[in-house]
This record gives sequence, structure tokens and C-alpha cells, in this order.
Amino acid sequence: MAVKDRVSLVTEAGSGIGEAVAKSLAQNGARVVVSDTDKEKVDKVVKEIQNDGGQAIGITADVSKKDQVQEMFKKIIESFGRIDILVNCADMVKNSNILELKEEDWDKVIDFNLKGTFLCCQAASKHMKEQKYGRIINVSSREMLGGSEETNYAASKGGIVSLSRSLALELGKDGIRVNCVAAGLIKTPYFDGLPKEQQESLIKAQPMGIIGKPEDVAFAVLYFADDEASYITGQTLYACGGRSVLSSLSC
Repeated sequence: MAVKDRVSLVTEAGSGIGEAVAKSLAQNGARVVVSDTDKEKVDKVVKEIQNDGGQAIGITADVSKKDQVQEMFKKIIESFGRIDILVNCADMVKNSNILELKEEDWDKVIDFNLKGTFLCCQAASKHMKEQKYGRIINVSSREMLGGSEETNYAASKGGIVSLSRSLALELGKDGIRVNCVAAGLIKTPYFDGLPKEQQESLIKAQPMGIIGKPEDVAFAVLYFADDEASYITGQTLYACGGRSVLSSLSC
């Protein structure tokens, strides 16, 4: 994998998909910036990467806050002098049916998932344009195709795909490639917190009859981050065990 020594930022990397992505990049030689809102999680992942022989630093930040995003990129440039790979894994879930969905929960999910991705893309692209090189991979979700009682989440993840496609057109001539990975049902702390019956029902609905691992998504991210994928931009790769094929029947 041609990511060796590339400076890589992974947001919400304290657990789940983000953690797997950060570790995968580090294992392939990238210098990784681990970001999350939880400092203890950040420190834990950084330590594990370092203990495994990888290079990593941690930065605690809320990506929905512009000042924190700007400060995070300032620290990255001060530490490494550049930013080569950005992986946006921001993922907040506050599901409810439309009649009971609170405006504040709509705002929180849109701000963290979509606005946070935008703010990081905006900050990263400034430096990537100057160096005429960059890889931006935004983690969306199969739920962008629609899901019952997930209007805020689906809207945020669909927006990420549209944002990515637009940025691919805008930044392509600057050597910046922008792609998406749409994750499906993945064994994350969020999934583990669901009632057992709901977990079983979700797995049963999978065409493959199994649940994905965070590493499955990390592999797809690594593919887009690799220099060998230099002619691919504006695309969305589903890592969902075939669930997207059933989108019209899903709920």
C-alpha cells in the first residue's frame, strides 16, 4: 500500500470504524493523527498504535466546532508540515420517528456528521491545494438510501456523499481525490448497545447473514487512500454485505 509516511488524519478514531481506520493506516506506514472528542479514547488508540510500532499523535477535538477544527489542523501542520490523507468518520446517531424527533437532535446529528465533515474537508483542502496532493475519504452509510425513524441520520449521510461528489469535481485538478465509503451493519460500540432482539433482527436482514467488522470498512478506506487509486474520484464504495441492493425494500 502506497501510504507510507503519508500524514493522515482520522476523525472519531477513538473507537469503532475510526479506530480500525487509524490502525490500518499506521500498520501500512502512515503517520496518523488520531482525533476524537474523548481524550481517554484518543490516548488509548495512540498508545496501541505506538506499541505496535506505528507513528501516531492524538488531538482532542469536536469537528462540529470550526475553531476546534482550525486549531486541530494548525497543530497537524506544526507537527508534520503537511496533511496528505483525511478520513472523516464522524458518526452521531439520535434516531426517532418524525413526529417525536426533536429539533435539537436534528441539529446535533447534522452538525456533527455533515457540518463536521465539511469543516474538516475545507481545512484540509487549503493545505492539499498548496501541495497539489491529497486524499479525502468520507465515511457515509448505507442508511443514506433511507431508513425508518432515521431521517436526521440518513440526511446527514446522504449529504456527505453529495458533498464528496462536488468536492471531487472542484478539487480534481489540484491533485486531490475525494471518495466515500458507505458502511453497512458493522459491529461497533453503538451496535453492541442495541437490544439483543434488535441485533438479531438486523443481522437476519443482511443478505450475507453476517455483521461486518470495522476492519472491513478500514480496508475500503485504505483502497481509496492508496496512490494506486489515483484515477478514482467522486465515487462511493459500499461496504455493507450487499444490504444496499435491498435498499428499496429496507426499513
